[in-house]
Amino acid sequence: MKPTLPSLQSQEFSPDQKHYLEGFFAGIKARGMAFADLAPATITETQDADLTREERIKRELHPFDAYSQLVEDATFNKAPDAESVFRYKWNGLFWLNPVKDGYMCRLRIPGGQLKAHQLREVADIADDLTTGYIQITTRSNFQIRMIEPKNCPEVLRRIQSCGLHTRGAGADNIRNITATPTAGLDPYELIDVSPHVHDLAQTIISTREFYDLPRKFNVAIDGGGLISSVEDTNDIGATAVRIGANDLGLKPGVWFRIALGGVTGHQTFARDWGVVVEPRQLLKVMLALMRVFIRDGDRTNRKKARLKYLVEKRGLNGLLDDCEQLLGSKLSRLPVDAACQTKADRPPHPHPHVGVYPQKQEGLYYIGASVPVGQLTSKQVRQIAEIAESYGSGDVRLTVWQNFLLPNIPQAYVDTVCKRLRKLGFDTVQSHLRSGFVACTGNRFCKYSATDTKAHAIELMDYLDKKIKLDQPVNIHFTGCPHSCAQHYMGDIGLLGAKVKNRSGETVEGYHVCLGGGFGANQKIGRQIFTGIPFDELKDLIEKILRVWLSQRLEAESFQAFCNRHDIGKLQELFTNT
Repeated sequence: MKPTLPSLQSQEFSPDQKHYLEGFFAGIKARGMAFADLAPATITETQDADLTREERIKRELHPFDAYSQLVEDATFNKAPDAESVFRYKWNGLFWLNPVKDGYMCRLRIPGGQLKAHQLREVADIADDLTTGYIQITTRSNFQIRMIEPKNCPEVLRRIQSCGLHTRGAGADNIRNITATPTAGLDPYELIDVSPHVHDLAQTIISTREFYDLPRKFNVAIDGGGLISSVEDTNDIGATAVRIGANDLGLKPGVWFRIALGGVTGHQTFARDWGVVVEPRQLLKVMLALMRVFIRDGDRTNRKKARLKYLVEKRGLNGLLDDCEQLLGSKLSRLPVDAACQTKADRPPHPHPHVGVYPQKQEGLYYIGASVPVGQLTSKQVRQIAEIAESYGSGDVRLTVWQNFLLPNIPQAYVDTVCKRLRKLGFDTVQSHLRSGFVACTGNRFCKYSATDTKAHAIELMDYLDKKIKLDQPVNIHFTGCPHSCAQHYMGDIGLLGAKVKNRSGETVEGYHVCLGGGFGANQKIGRQIFTGIPFDELKDLIEKILRVWLSQRLEAESFQAFCNRHDIGKLQELFTNT
């Protein structure tokens, strides 16, 4: 007698069976095959029609599991399909179409800390497989561009072979962790944050859980010192403070204050959480905050999928309850104005990311070199590596100001290093004007940008340098679209790219002009004063703005203070009629 098979018609699949089928159908889809008579696989137990397109793509196939498709595309030198464009960002690859047919690759360089041998390999990769240019980003990072699909696996392999990474450098991930670029060097710092940066970076890169956020996530850790990490512009910003004798039960020593929800592109700085964390707790607290965001962040609206909006919805106290529940313990509260705490002493150095400064190590100096809008050639990068090894420790630090520092230079070699850097095209003497320029990628390589920001920034820099002399530093930030990668709202002068009409009625590249922004102790969102100024007219306008400030300011009044002393109407009158 033949055995009978039980009927499956009325039975539901077990969780294990569902998991198997989900993976099976996702793999079939990734290989371009389909079964027309079967319903699509479902990743989650319950379907949510409100999920964004990006969330559905992630649930159909985790982006890291799409690597085999990346290899297949490389085999045929094939452009990615629409879903792969999104998934490949998990490996740091950004398809540049329609601007260019090729990829940009963004690296992960925690704290912006590099070794000379890594610089050489990045330069070799740029020469062998890209255009030969490298850009420093506003997150202390590198980007290389114009990679053909056939070369993507080799680029990733070579980057990893020298101890660097690209994983999670784009899309819904925790971006490169920024930190005080002089960590461990600066005599003004309260604590060397390097160990904390690398612990967090290693935990993230080793834990798949942290590669499925509702949207991008930025973290910065500031230990003090002359150069700020601009932590108040991040989703999580940790700032070192020293706590003295108190009756609050807090152990005297260095702690971190935590601020949450910074997104200057959304005109918001991070808000102080009212919490202080011991250094030994910092990693756990940051991971708990990330887990709350992963669990509860908005996955139905990309425009609201940032920690800022979860803070607005729950409140800082609500987020504190969530975090403490995950940690299983209470966090220490401390008011912002508590008398028992002091921040790092930052003497008022103008543009401290450029120049020669003594380290806490006796007889050693770090040298900040100005890189115009962060653009480097492979030849320059190799020379930087050679100088770092010949006269220093072989270490290089990148900053959020799109420049680099060479640390551990003995005093006897300082002049020689400065001469060699100047010969390469990098100033080592701070300029109140040139040292304050920042520019995003621009429309030469970014499909979102309306303007050629880097070229315009250099043209304006050169124009103003011939026309006007400043006696105080001014920061000028060029950004090509509302994503605000160059954080135009926090610049003294912030320029947001747009397509505008000139006097002849032609559509040209231009900018909206924001004034009076700042960060840190001068935290302020710049106000938009002028709208739609063609770039050809912008140079004269910025010159006039600076001249009016110099002639009508109060004694020693900063540009930011001058702008914020007047209302918008008065500024428009001053800068157009004077």
